Amino acid sequence: MTDYTYKITKLSTGYGKGKERKNLLQNMSGNLYRGMLTCLIGVNGVGKSTLMRTMAGLAPVEEGCVELLGRNIADYSKRDLAERVAVVLTDDVAEQNLTAFELVAMGRMPYTGYWGVLSENDTKRVDEVMSLVGMSDFRHRRLSSLSDGERRKLLIAKALAQDTDVILLDEPVAFLDFPSKVSVLRLLNEVAKTMNKSVLVSIHDLELALQTAGRLWVLSGNGFFEGEPRSLAAEGRLDFLFDSRGVSFDRERLQYSLI
Repeated sequence: MTDYTYKITKLSTGYGKGKERKNLLQNMSGNLYRGMLTCLIGVNGVGKSTLMRTMAGLAPVEEGCVELLGRNIADYSKRDLAERVAVVLTDDVAEQNLTAFELVAMGRMPYTGYWGVLSENDTKRVDEVMSLVGMSDFRHRRLSSLSDGERRKLLIAKALAQDTDVILLDEPVAFLDFPSKVSVLRLLNEVAKTMNKSVLVSIHDLELALQTAGRLWVLSGNGFFEGEPRSLAAEGRLDFLFDSRGVSFDRERLQYSLI
């Protein structure tokens, strides 16, 4: 078994047509490794969400190749993908009349058969992941009664309930307070390590990404690069992210400050 789940080779993609065409990813190559939390960072509009959608099979591979577990992603059926990749996107919207338990239980759909009936083991798994994200007490609450942050935690629990090799999360901590952000990222880090999963998280909080990620994927206007946070910082490859008047980045401490 390889130590990576995704192998991306010379990927190019974007959106729109003709004069409205917007090219985002150009000639990108990289691997998503097992057993670690990888944070995807970059300035707004550089293509982070487009990359996530392409890896999830929701956007086309225009040039190059995206392989998942040694197979071209285009060769997977929707069901096959659902058994291998769990996805939480920024535009995920669930029916507001669902209960918290019902939403998380949707993560078991690849395994429940045509009628979607939960087995005892399915129910146990849903309860386990709700406990992991601190949402057990919300089991019977309707989504309409919950905050944005609480719904985000439930979507993360749904992804965990899916029991896949890969978890892709686009801005999963966007609506959470700082302690909750730290708690969720630590949980995802632990899940990746203990269950040997690949976890890729797109995140705007750069300092938090530097402090928690085992590896970084960095998108910039000049292309893509990857590596361990300290190594990239020491090489000066992250400086452009803090290139603003009145901001100083400490490469050794992986922290920025206002000056």
